[in-house]
Amino acid sequence: MNLRYDEIPHAFDEGAPAYDNLVGANPGYHSHLKLSAQRMRLAGAGRGLRLLDAGCGTGASTAALLSVAPQAEIVAVDASAGMLAEASAKKWPSTVRFVHSRIEDIATAGVHGPFDGILAAYLVRNLADKDSQLQVFRALLRPGATLAIHEYSVRDSRIATAVWNAVATTIIIPSGRVRSGDAALYRYLRRSVNEFDGVTAFRKRLAANGFTNVRSDTMPGWQRNIVHTFLADAP
Repeated sequence: MNLRYDEIPHAFDEGAPAYDNLVGANPGYHSHLKLSAQRMRLAGAGRGLRLLDAGCGTGASTAALLSVAPQAEIVAVDASAGMLAEASAKKWPSTVRFVHSRIEDIATAGVHGPFDGILAAYLVRNLADKDSQLQVFRALLRPGATLAIHEYSVRDSRIATAVWNAVATTIIIPSGRVRSGDAALYRYLRRSVNEFDGVTAFRKRLAANGFTNVRSDTMPGWQRNIVHTFLADAP
């Protein structure tokens, strides 16, 4: 079964209780999120900064931001109530606030800019209108502030594509079925990664949507050329 866009939050709701254990089995998952947060180069331990964690899930990306900017105000948003319940059950400082909302609707949920940085981990690939949301992110940022997209992108590399599909087919999908009882979310994950922009195309997409100083870097380990940090600045 192929998930429709409007079914994705419910699929994450269903998979939320098993999600942390599943991603925790992925070598480098948490350290790679922290690396993307470090690449944002947030100054002064985040003192005086206001950051948006767009698509925070169970809080792994929130923790990554907090690790590099412990004194920042962090607004963490996700469309899945189940994932947010897992995140909210963890211990956080008072400077972290969780908001239940589709990222497209955050203004209605009371979330407004400007922000001094935005981290969107494993989010943009799942959006129905990627360009419109990138433009909204640009508008939410202070001039010169950085958007960091932590995301899968394999289309530019045959080796990365082959490794991703082998891992997804033999490990991720079977593990997802065992841990959550349903593999639909993880079959969707495999397909969505294969269909998402290549690195070059996504950098061009960021530039076309008004960002400057667009650059990217990949992750170490088995996810080299599979997961990347895309960085772009608001003009």
